[in-house]
Formats: sequence, structure tokens, C-alpha cells
Amino acid sequence: MKCGYVAVLGRPNAGKSSLINRIVGEEVAIVTKRQQTTRNNILGIANGENFQIIFIDTPGIHHSKNKLDKFMMKNVRSALSIADVVVYLIDASREVDEEEQDYIKMLGEKAEKLIVVLNKVDKKLVANVNADIKISVLENLNIDKLIEKIVEYLPENDRIYGEDEYTDKSINFLVCEHIRGILLSKLDNEIPHGIAVVAEKMNEREDKVSMDISIIAEKERHKGIIIGKNGALIKEVGISARKYAEELFGKQVVLHLFVKVDENWRDLAVSKYGY
Repeated sequence: MKCGYVAVLGRPNAGKSSLINRIVGEEVAIVTKRQQTTRNNILGIANGENFQIIFIDTPGIHHSKNKLDKFMMKNVRSALSIADVVVYLIDASREVDEEEQDYIKMLGEKAEKLIVVLNKVDKKLVANVNADIKISVLENLNIDKLIEKIVEYLPENDRIYGEDEYTDKSINFLVCEHIRGILLSKLDNEIPHGIAVVAEKMNEREDKVSMDISIIAEKERHKGIIIGKNGALIKEVGISARKYAEELFGKQVVLHLFVKVDENWRDLAVSKYGY
């Protein structure tokens, strides 16, 4: 039996979250065109007949600017420290600059088992780097070969999680991430990353769950954008989130969404909002 932790690293938008969701078969990390949508290290668990791969999805490699950025990069270092295998994902549709080449070289020296993966090979190949495996998450190309390579590198271990588990995150966290993903996709230009989503209160009974969730905006003008004209956007988000939550809980969900403003939420993200 093979079982271990796999850190998935790479530049923003390389396809890290999409890859993990594809292999796990569930939405454990939000996927948008935006850079830096992943903030916490999210465990996605893939179970096979003779293996369990515990993926750690990390924020894209970047330079820290504020406390949230520093927290995100701390997550990257934390993932590296516990990983049995490191998968470095490269976007094949763009050039790999000298900084990224140096980073890959450093990983090769520090990580005992490193797999360099070229993703998006269904597009025009631009990346100027050698890779161990070429894949396309979108076209499901060579994903099975990547899984085989990862399993080959994993240590002999019993399963750490149950066979029916696919993430270590709570349902509250998954619902909040679902909401954040919708908003980032819908508000691509209006609100560049200025959103946090936090579960304030949950009451679960045998037949029903009640959830209070706050959407934290960075600026007062963002509040109206999030709510939308005549409340159209927040209603759309609420319907989607409720349906998603009901699938996870397996029962009726009453969802209350609140939009709040906190201009300093990025710097208070770790201490106040848990990001």
C-alpha cells in the first residue's frame, strides 16, 4: 500500500487546483482565471485500490506584499516541509523566465522526489523547459501517467484517511470557498481579490441546517457590486451555494448571506478571518 503527501506547486494559473480537482474527482479547491485564488493549503485526497494520495494545493509562487500574501507564502513553505513528493506545474502556453527556472532548480536540490509537469499542452507550446510529464488537465491527457508516477514515488504506508474521504476541510470551509469562487469569476474586473468569505454561525439539526455567512468586501463601493442590481447577484450566489451545501450535508439548508466592509481585511486576514 502506498500513501503520502504531495505538494503541488507552480506559478499562479498554472492549473494546480484544476489538477487536484480532476484527480480527486471532487471540487476541493476553487478554480478561476484570477491569480492567487488559493489561500489555504487544501488537502484533496485521491483513493485507489493500492494507494492514497494526499494532495496539498498551495497558493501560486509570488513575492509577498501584505500580511495575507506572507501567510500564503508561509503555506507554501509548510507544504514543502511535509511533502513526500513535490509536483511542480508549469503553464506550457507561456515562457518560463529565469526566476522560475532557478526556483525549479532549487526544488530539484531540496526536494527528494520532484516531478516537473508541463500542463496545458493542448495549447500552443511556448514553455522553454524540460519536463518529466506533459499533460492537459482540461483534456484529461496523461493524468493517469502522472498518477502512476506519483504513486511510484510514495512511501509504503497504510491509509491516513478513510477511503470515502476526499478532503480534510469542513463543509463550512467548502461552502465559503464555493461562494468566493463564484464571486471571483463573476466580478473579474470590478473587484480584484478584495473578498473574504467567512462562516459566522451554523446550526445543524436532524432535518435542516442553518448557516450565516459573511462576504467581506475591501471597499464600500464593492458592497453594491457584490449585491448586484436589485440584489440579483447575491441571490444567484445564494441559490448556487445553498444547492452546493445541500449536496454536502444531504439535507435542507437555510442560507443567510451578509455583505460587510472591512478596508483592512487583508492585514487582519489571519487573526480575524482565519485565512
